[in-house]
Amino acid sequence: EGSLEKYYTEATHTESGICYLIKNFSWPYAFPSHSNPGTPGVILEGGELGYALSTAYGAVLDNPNLIVACVVGDGEAETGPTATAWHLNKFVDPRTCGIVLPILHLNGYKISGPTIFGRMSNKELKSLFYGYGYEPYIIEGGEDIYKEALEVFEECFRKIEKIKKIAKAKRALNKFLRLPMIILKTPKGWTGIKELKGEKIEGNYLSHQVVVKNAKSDAEELEALEKWLKSYKFNELFDKNKGFIKEIKSIIPKGDLRMGLNKHAFGKKTYRPLTLPNVEKFCEDAAEPGLNCSSSMRRVGLYLSEVFKMNKSNFRLFSPDETYSNKLDAVFKATMRAFVLPLKKFDKDMARSGGIMEMLSEHSLQGLMQGYVLTGRHGVFASYEAFIQIIASMVDQYAKFLRVAQEFEWRGDIPSLNYILTSSGWRQEHNGFSHQNPGFLGNMLQKPGCAINIYFPPDGNSTLVILKKCLESKNSINVIVAGKTCEPRWLTPALAQKELEKGLMIWDFASDKNPDIVLVAIGDYMTKEALAAIDIIKRETSEIRIRFVNICALSSQGFGIFNKRLTQEEFEEYFTSDKPVIFNFHGYPQILKQILFDYKCYAERYSIHGYIENGSTTTPFDMQIRNNTSRWQLAIEVFNKMRNKIEERKVKKLIKKYQDKIKEHVEYIKRYGVDPEEIELWQWRKF
Repeated sequence: EGSLEKYYTEATHTESGICYLIKNFSWPYAFPSHSNPGTPGVILEGGELGYALSTAYGAVLDNPNLIVACVVGDGEAETGPTATAWHLNKFVDPRTCGIVLPILHLNGYKISGPTIFGRMSNKELKSLFYGYGYEPYIIEGGEDIYKEALEVFEECFRKIEKIKKIAKAKRALNKFLRLPMIILKTPKGWTGIKELKGEKIEGNYLSHQVVVKNAKSDAEELEALEKWLKSYKFNELFDKNKGFIKEIKSIIPKGDLRMGLNKHAFGKKTYRPLTLPNVEKFCEDAAEPGLNCSSSMRRVGLYLSEVFKMNKSNFRLFSPDETYSNKLDAVFKATMRAFVLPLKKFDKDMARSGGIMEMLSEHSLQGLMQGYVLTGRHGVFASYEAFIQIIASMVDQYAKFLRVAQEFEWRGDIPSLNYILTSSGWRQEHNGFSHQNPGFLGNMLQKPGCAINIYFPPDGNSTLVILKKCLESKNSINVIVAGKTCEPRWLTPALAQKELEKGLMIWDFASDKNPDIVLVAIGDYMTKEALAAIDIIKRETSEIRIRFVNICALSSQGFGIFNKRLTQEEFEEYFTSDKPVIFNFHGYPQILKQILFDYKCYAERYSIHGYIENGSTTTPFDMQIRNNTSRWQLAIEVFNKMRNKIEERKVKKLIKKYQDKIKEHVEYIKRYGVDPEEIELWQWRKF
């Protein structure tokens, strides 16, 4: 339709242009076989099935004049993500948002067998989708199908216009407006080869993709292929000198009405930066490190509430039924949860045009956010850490799309995808082992070349500073890992900003000069345990000099933010060139081992503590003990490594003392069900 030529000048409506397109389709270093970022108008790569419908709904959010026709194949319709996405019509208000027109294309077969929908009767299909909240129209038939399709599309468009008018007139404030959807039934391989070597091709799975695989060497297959291609009578539609005939040219849209030039698919045409409040307004006093505590998520909730107020129709929060649980409920001071089914008088924090998309389907929320962000708007996805893994494959696909998109300047900038992972495994002691899984972090950090940042703010002030940076960023995937419980406040906003610039910092208030050993923490709960270990060591002995390093950012390139990787020289400035280093890490130890491998490190110098897949319904501190990340275990390791600094008799005595404490703790929590006051009431002290 002409938009390809704008970006690929050889793709003209001429004989050479058609040859160029055919030769380069599905060819090395040319056009991939699936839609990709190099195709104008594309905002979703189609390699992995299931995400078309949710992405379409994300695109219409806060786009009241946009209609998206979303074609869903009956194979794709069998995926879990698509199955839940049909219900997104219950969260999109036609007053303030656009309309999705789903088109379920039933050709009856997948790669090697029939589809479920393809074997259902029309009555069953209409009943199912009516129950899903749609008004289904079925298109099927023989020669009259084109006329029938035109009539159905016109009827659907009139229906959509009518619904928009009703919605704008506010005549249905508490009434669900049933939107149209189309079920298009055509044979698989329609108009292709009917039969070949006694096998049914058209209307069967054998017509999937490459139909005649041996045309090069099999005369019968070659003849069937030739007959098929000649049936299109291309010579009647195209002249090598004049190009396409008038009938073809007349149906090609003009200007921006062409699908490949739709403005919503180009970041440079739709991207609007957020107006963001000053972080310091929401930070709390941390002049005395560790003296007071705060909840990172409550700080985030207050900040995002202000973001909502300052950015109408340009920001959304996506949450799988966990906004309250994750302590983000301050956002309800500014907006509500979207819901367009009838509301009851006792429903709480819900409205037809709410800015919070809350549904118990991570897949649907991820698709919504992708559609929203890829059309130029901003979003945050907040989730329990353990269950963000559900959408790991979706994020993988998005990361691939994002990486390739950077090769095409004409696509323009888009906002970053921003995730907040909270309710982490370290504080899911009440829910148990099923809720204890930091695996998403490793999956994201194994993406060389992708602009992915994982942030581990050590306290509430740091969380706010990092959140603002993420909301300002473009063309990236950002993951913030922060707790919702009340934890010590360590850094002022200025110090938090300073640490963020490099992604790590030596904390002077907890460090000695010329250290004998380095303790490193990554994550808020790990930071508290490491500092508590330092407190223990300083109380027990004055012989050991310790440096404490806090790391708040990792990327696949190493310590620090993407494209600002810590160099080898800088690495040694923080971790020395010869002293023992003990890491206390929020995630799986193997992740850090991979990162350290890229630095000139000697394994015997480094010890990595982290989540080692030990968990249960227990107490918060017992989670640390089970995974060897507790203050007592860190202190024991320091005493062991510093035998050259402390008298041997004293080392043995200290190690036994804290080994006994570990045993006593197990008995204590079995009896009382909670951690002792020594742990619960611990506070950092100056030394």
